[in-house]
Amino acid sequence: MAGGKERVLRRRISSVQNTKKITRAMELIAATRVVKAQQRARAAKPYAEQITSVIENLAAGGAEVDHPLLRQVETVQRVGVVVISSDRGLAGPYNSAVIRAAERQVQNARSEGADYSLIVIGKKARDYFAFRNFNIDTYTSGISDNPTYEDARRVADTVASMFTESRVDRVELVYTEFISLGSQKVAVRRFLPLESTATIAAEGSGDSGISGSFEFEPSPEAVLAALLPRYVEARLFGALLESAASEHANRQRAMKAATDNAEELITKLSREMNRARQDAITTEIMEIVSGAEALGSDDTKTKEPVAAGVEA
Repeated sequence: MAGGKERVLRRRISSVQNTKKITRAMELIAATRVVKAQQRARAAKPYAEQITSVIENLAAGGAEVDHPLLRQVETVQRVGVVVISSDRGLAGPYNSAVIRAAERQVQNARSEGADYSLIVIGKKARDYFAFRNFNIDTYTSGISDNPTYEDARRVADTVASMFTESRVDRVELVYTEFISLGSQKVAVRRFLPLESTATIAAEGSGDSGISGSFEFEPSPEAVLAALLPRYVEARLFGALLESAASEHANRQRAMKAATDNAEELITKLSREMNRARQDAITTEIMEIVSGAEALGSDDTKTKEPVAAGVEA
Protein backbone atom coordinates (compact mmCIF):
# COMPACT_ATOMS: atom_id res chain seq x y z
CA MET A 1 0.00 0.00 0.00
CA ALA A 2 2.77 2.43 0.92
CA GLY A 3 4.66 1.60 -2.25
CA GLY A 4 1.55 2.34 -4.33
CA LYS A 5 1.15 5.73 -2.64
CA GLU A 6 4.79 6.51 -3.37
CA ARG A 7 4.28 5.77 -7.06
CA VAL A 8 1.22 8.03 -7.19
CA LEU A 9 3.12 10.87 -5.54
CA ARG A 10 6.06 10.40 -7.87
CA ARG A 11 3.76 10.74 -10.89
CA ARG A 12 2.15 13.87 -9.43
CA ILE A 13 5.56 15.43 -8.81
CA SER A 14 6.59 14.70 -12.38
CA SER A 15 3.36 16.26 -13.69
CA VAL A 16 3.80 19.41 -11.59
CA GLN A 17 7.43 19.71 -12.71
CA ASN A 18 6.33 19.63 -16.36
CA THR A 19 3.71 22.29 -15.64
CA LYS A 20 6.33 24.41 -13.91
CA LYS A 21 8.54 24.27 -17.00
CA ILE A 22 5.65 25.53 -19.15
CA THR A 23 4.68 28.37 -16.81
CA ARG A 24 8.32 29.41 -16.45
CA ALA A 25 8.73 29.54 -20.22
CA MET A 26 5.54 31.58 -20.59
CA GLU A 27 6.75 33.95 -17.88
CA LEU A 28 10.01 34.58 -19.74
CA ILE A 29 8.20 35.08 -23.05
CA ALA A 30 5.79 37.57 -21.47
CA ALA A 31 8.69 39.42 -19.84
CA THR A 32 10.33 39.85 -23.24
CA ARG A 33 7.12 40.96 -24.93
CA VAL A 34 6.16 43.47 -22.25
CA VAL A 35 9.46 45.30 -22.75
CA LYS A 36 8.84 45.54 -26.50
CA ALA A 37 5.26 46.68 -25.91
CA GLN A 38 6.50 49.37 -23.53
CA GLN A 39 8.95 50.61 -26.11
CA ARG A 40 6.25 50.76 -28.79
CA ALA A 41 3.89 52.65 -26.47
CA ARG A 42 6.59 55.19 -25.63
CA ALA A 43 7.52 55.57 -29.30
CA ALA A 44 3.90 56.32 -30.26
CA LYS A 45 3.35 59.03 -27.63
CA PRO A 46 5.26 61.86 -29.38
CA TYR A 47 3.03 61.50 -32.46
CA ALA A 48 -0.19 61.71 -30.43
CA GLU A 49 1.20 64.56 -28.32
CA GLN A 50 2.22 66.53 -31.41
CA ILE A 51 -1.20 66.13 -33.03
CA THR A 52 -2.84 67.24 -29.79
CA SER A 53 -0.50 70.22 -29.57
CA VAL A 54 -1.24 71.33 -33.15
CA ILE A 55 -5.00 71.02 -32.60
CA GLU A 56 -4.78 73.04 -29.39
CA ASN A 57 -2.67 75.73 -31.07
CA LEU A 58 -5.09 75.99 -33.99
CA ALA A 59 -8.08 76.20 -31.66
CA ALA A 60 -6.34 78.81 -29.51
CA GLY A 61 -5.56 80.79 -32.66
CA GLY A 62 -9.26 81.07 -33.45
CA ALA A 63 -9.71 78.25 -35.97
CA GLU A 64 -13.23 76.87 -35.85
CA VAL A 65 -14.64 73.97 -37.77
CA ASP A 66 -17.99 72.21 -37.95
CA HIS A 67 -16.80 68.61 -38.19
CA PRO A 68 -19.04 65.49 -37.90
CA LEU A 69 -16.75 64.14 -35.14
CA LEU A 70 -17.70 67.17 -33.02
CA ARG A 71 -21.43 66.52 -33.29
CA GLN A 72 -23.22 67.01 -29.98
CA VAL A 73 -26.74 65.77 -29.27
CA GLU A 74 -29.06 66.82 -26.49
CA THR A 75 -30.59 63.39 -25.94
CA VAL A 76 -28.37 60.33 -26.27
CA GLN A 77 -30.30 57.47 -27.86
CA ARG A 78 -27.48 54.95 -28.27
CA VAL A 79 -24.08 54.64 -26.59
CA GLY A 80 -21.22 52.85 -28.28
CA VAL A 81 -18.79 50.98 -26.02
CA VAL A 82 -15.36 50.09 -27.43
CA VAL A 83 -13.83 47.39 -25.22
CA ILE A 84 -10.24 46.21 -25.68
CA SER A 85 -9.50 42.72 -24.34
CA SER A 86 -7.09 39.96 -25.35
CA ASP A 87 -7.41 36.94 -27.62
CA ARG A 88 -5.74 34.60 -25.11
CA GLY A 89 -6.17 33.88 -21.44
CA LEU A 90 -3.70 33.07 -18.66
CA ALA A 91 -3.31 36.78 -17.92
CA GLY A 92 -4.68 37.00 -14.41
CA PRO A 93 -7.47 39.56 -13.89
CA TYR A 94 -6.63 41.49 -17.08
CA ASN A 95 -9.66 40.43 -19.13
CA SER A 96 -12.19 40.14 -16.32
CA ALA A 97 -11.48 43.68 -15.07
CA VAL A 98 -11.92 45.38 -18.44
CA ILE A 99 -14.97 43.26 -19.30
CA ARG A 100 -16.69 44.20 -16.01
CA ALA A 101 -15.97 47.88 -16.69
CA ALA A 102 -17.47 47.61 -20.18
CA GLU A 103 -20.53 45.83 -18.80
CA ARG A 104 -21.01 48.65 -16.29
CA GLN A 105 -20.99 51.16 -19.16
CA VAL A 106 -23.69 49.14 -20.90
CA GLN A 107 -25.77 49.07 -17.72
CA ASN A 108 -25.28 52.82 -17.26
CA ALA A 109 -26.54 53.43 -20.80
CA ARG A 110 -29.59 51.30 -20.09
CA SER A 111 -30.27 53.14 -16.83
CA GLU A 112 -30.22 56.43 -18.80
CA GLY A 113 -32.87 55.04 -21.14
CA ALA A 114 -30.44 54.62 -24.04
CA ASP A 115 -29.56 51.59 -26.12
CA TYR A 116 -26.01 50.32 -26.59
CA SER A 117 -23.62 49.14 -29.29
CA LEU A 118 -20.66 46.95 -28.48
CA ILE A 119 -17.46 47.36 -30.50
CA VAL A 120 -15.37 44.44 -29.26
CA ILE A 121 -11.64 43.93 -29.72
CA GLY A 122 -10.35 40.56 -28.50
CA LYS A 123 -11.75 37.05 -28.32
CA LYS A 124 -12.20 36.98 -24.55
CA ALA A 125 -14.62 39.92 -24.47
CA ARG A 126 -16.47 38.52 -27.50
CA ASP A 127 -16.94 35.14 -25.81
CA TYR A 128 -18.14 36.76 -22.57
CA PHE A 129 -20.74 39.04 -24.15
CA ALA A 130 -21.89 36.47 -26.71
CA PHE A 131 -22.44 33.87 -23.96
CA ARG A 132 -24.64 36.39 -22.08
CA ASN A 133 -26.61 37.30 -25.22
CA PHE A 134 -25.34 40.87 -25.57
CA ASN A 135 -25.60 42.38 -29.04
CA ILE A 136 -22.13 42.77 -30.58
CA ASP A 137 -22.09 45.18 -33.52
CA THR A 138 -18.47 44.72 -34.61
CA TYR A 139 -15.76 42.29 -33.54
CA THR A 140 -12.03 42.40 -34.26
CA SER A 141 -9.53 39.71 -33.32
CA GLY A 142 -5.84 39.03 -33.84
CA ILE A 143 -4.64 42.56 -33.06
CA SER A 144 -4.61 42.77 -29.25
CA ASP A 145 -1.23 41.07 -28.82
CA ASN A 146 0.74 43.20 -31.30
CA PRO A 147 -1.39 46.03 -32.71
CA THR A 148 -0.30 48.15 -35.64
CA TYR A 149 -1.36 51.64 -36.65
CA GLU A 150 -3.22 50.19 -39.61
CA ASP A 151 -5.26 48.05 -37.20
CA ALA A 152 -6.10 51.15 -35.17
CA ARG A 153 -7.01 53.06 -38.34
CA ARG A 154 -9.39 50.31 -39.47
CA VAL A 155 -11.21 50.12 -36.13
CA ALA A 156 -11.25 53.92 -35.74
CA ASP A 157 -12.80 54.30 -39.20
CA THR A 158 -15.54 51.85 -38.24
CA VAL A 159 -16.29 53.66 -34.99
CA ALA A 160 -16.15 57.09 -36.64
CA SER A 161 -18.55 55.92 -39.37
CA MET A 162 -21.01 54.67 -36.75
CA PHE A 163 -20.84 58.06 -35.05
CA THR A 164 -21.04 60.29 -38.14
CA GLU A 165 -23.94 58.22 -39.50
CA SER A 166 -25.79 58.77 -36.20
CA ARG A 167 -25.91 55.08 -35.39
CA VAL A 168 -24.41 56.01 -32.02
CA ASP A 169 -24.58 59.37 -30.24
CA ARG A 170 -21.70 58.83 -27.84
CA VAL A 171 -18.74 56.43 -27.75
CA GLU A 172 -16.94 55.27 -24.62
CA LEU A 173 -13.50 53.64 -24.78
CA VAL A 174 -12.73 50.95 -22.18
CA TYR A 175 -9.16 49.67 -22.01
CA THR A 176 -6.35 48.89 -19.54
CA GLU A 177 -3.98 51.76 -18.90
CA PHE A 178 -0.34 50.78 -18.44
CA ILE A 179 1.27 52.65 -15.54
CA SER A 180 4.24 50.43 -14.74
CA LEU A 181 5.22 46.78 -14.75
CA GLY A 182 3.57 46.32 -11.38
CA SER A 183 0.55 48.58 -11.86
CA GLN A 184 -2.17 48.70 -14.51
CA LYS A 185 -5.70 50.01 -14.17
CA VAL A 186 -8.87 49.95 -16.22
CA ALA A 187 -9.60 53.30 -17.87
CA VAL A 188 -12.92 54.53 -19.23
CA ARG A 189 -12.59 57.53 -21.57
CA ARG A 190 -15.07 59.39 -23.73
CA PHE A 191 -13.97 58.67 -27.27
CA LEU A 192 -16.57 60.52 -29.34
CA PRO A 193 -17.73 63.20 -29.77
CA LEU A 194 -14.50 65.15 -29.51
CA GLU A 195 -14.33 68.32 -27.48
CA SER A 196 -15.44 71.42 -29.36
CA THR A 197 -12.81 73.83 -30.61
CA ALA A 198 -13.99 76.38 -28.07
CA THR A 199 -13.46 73.90 -25.23
CA ILE A 200 -10.06 72.88 -26.61
CA ALA A 201 -9.04 76.53 -26.81
CA ALA A 202 -10.24 77.23 -23.27
CA GLU A 203 -8.96 74.08 -21.54
CA GLY A 204 -5.99 73.12 -23.71
CA SER A 205 -2.44 74.38 -23.44
CA GLY A 206 -2.31 75.83 -26.93
CA ASP A 207 -0.55 79.08 -27.80
CA SER A 208 -2.51 81.44 -30.04
CA GLY A 209 0.69 83.15 -31.17
CA ILE A 210 2.19 79.98 -32.64
CA SER A 211 -0.53 79.44 -35.24
CA GLY A 212 -0.15 83.05 -36.33
CA SER A 213 3.50 82.41 -37.17
CA PHE A 214 2.62 79.91 -39.92
CA GLU A 215 0.77 80.03 -43.20
CA PHE A 216 -1.73 77.20 -43.69
CA GLU A 217 -2.89 75.87 -47.03
CA PRO A 218 -5.71 75.95 -47.77
CA SER A 219 -6.69 77.36 -44.32
CA PRO A 220 -6.25 76.69 -40.57
CA GLU A 221 -9.82 75.35 -40.49
CA ALA A 222 -9.08 72.84 -43.26
CA VAL A 223 -5.94 71.66 -41.48
CA LEU A 224 -7.88 71.28 -38.24
CA ALA A 225 -10.62 69.29 -40.00
CA ALA A 226 -7.99 67.00 -41.55
CA LEU A 227 -6.26 66.45 -38.19
CA LEU A 228 -9.35 65.42 -36.21
CA PRO A 229 -9.67 61.92 -37.80
CA ARG A 230 -5.93 61.38 -37.32
CA TYR A 231 -6.36 62.40 -33.69
CA VAL A 232 -9.05 59.74 -33.24
CA GLU A 233 -6.79 57.11 -34.79
CA ALA A 234 -3.85 58.12 -32.59
CA ARG A 235 -5.95 57.89 -29.43
CA LEU A 236 -7.17 54.42 -30.29
CA PHE A 237 -3.68 53.28 -31.28
CA GLY A 238 -2.31 54.51 -27.94
CA ALA A 239 -5.05 52.61 -26.10
CA LEU A 240 -4.27 49.43 -28.05
CA LEU A 241 -0.55 49.71 -27.26
CA GLU A 242 -1.16 50.30 -23.56
CA SER A 243 -3.59 47.38 -23.45
CA ALA A 244 -1.02 45.11 -25.11
CA ALA A 245 1.66 46.10 -22.59
CA SER A 246 -0.81 45.57 -19.73
CA GLU A 247 -1.75 42.13 -21.07
CA HIS A 248 1.87 40.97 -21.17
CA ALA A 249 2.58 42.42 -17.71
CA ASN A 250 -0.44 40.64 -16.24
CA ARG A 251 0.52 37.38 -17.95
CA GLN A 252 4.07 37.65 -16.62
CA ARG A 253 2.78 38.08 -13.05
CA ALA A 254 0.24 35.28 -13.43
CA MET A 255 2.83 32.85 -14.78
CA LYS A 256 5.32 33.79 -12.07
CA ALA A 257 2.67 33.10 -9.43
CA ALA A 258 1.89 29.76 -11.10
CA THR A 259 5.60 28.86 -11.14
CA ASP A 260 5.98 29.75 -7.46
CA ASN A 261 2.90 27.69 -6.58
CA ALA A 262 4.29 24.75 -8.53
CA GLU A 263 7.55 24.95 -6.59
CA GLU A 264 5.65 24.96 -3.28
CA LEU A 265 3.52 22.02 -4.39
CA ILE A 266 6.60 20.05 -5.47
CA THR A 267 8.19 20.66 -2.06
CA LYS A 268 5.01 19.55 -0.29
CA LEU A 269 4.61 16.42 -2.42
CA SER A 270 8.31 15.54 -2.02
CA ARG A 271 7.99 15.64 1.75
CA GLU A 272 4.86 13.54 1.60
CA MET A 273 6.62 11.03 -0.66
CA ASN A 274 9.59 10.86 1.72
CA ARG A 275 7.23 10.15 4.60
CA ALA A 276 5.55 7.43 2.56
CA ARG A 277 8.96 5.93 1.73
CA GLN A 278 9.98 6.01 5.40
CA ASP A 279 6.70 4.38 6.40
CA ALA A 280 7.27 1.66 3.81
CA ILE A 281 10.83 1.05 5.06
CA THR A 282 9.66 1.00 8.68
CA THR A 283 6.91 -1.44 7.81
CA GLU A 284 9.36 -3.74 6.01
CA ILE A 285 11.79 -3.66 8.97
CA MET A 286 9.00 -4.48 11.40
CA GLU A 287 7.88 -7.34 9.19
CA ILE A 288 11.44 -8.71 9.04
CA VAL A 289 11.89 -8.40 12.82
CA SER A 290 8.51 -9.98 13.47
CA GLY A 291 9.33 -12.82 11.09
CA ALA A 292 12.71 -13.38 12.74
CA GLU A 293 11.12 -13.43 16.18
CA ALA A 294 8.50 -15.87 14.98
CA LEU A 295 11.14 -18.18 13.53
CA GLY A 296 13.14 -17.99 16.77
CA SER A 297 10.07 -18.84 18.81
CA ASP A 298 9.30 -21.86 16.61
CA ASP A 299 12.88 -23.18 16.96
CA THR A 300 12.69 -22.92 20.74
CA LYS A 301 9.44 -24.84 20.90
CA THR A 302 10.83 -27.60 18.63
CA LYS A 303 14.04 -28.10 20.67
CA GLU A 304 12.46 -28.33 24.18
CA PRO A 305 10.79 -31.79 23.81
CA VAL A 306 14.01 -33.32 22.36
CA ALA A 307 16.03 -32.15 25.35
CA ALA A 308 13.48 -33.60 27.74
CA GLY A 309 13.61 -37.02 26.04
CA VAL A 310 17.42 -37.20 26.33
CA GLU A 311 17.35 -36.55 30.08
CA ALA A 312 14.80 -39.35 30.53
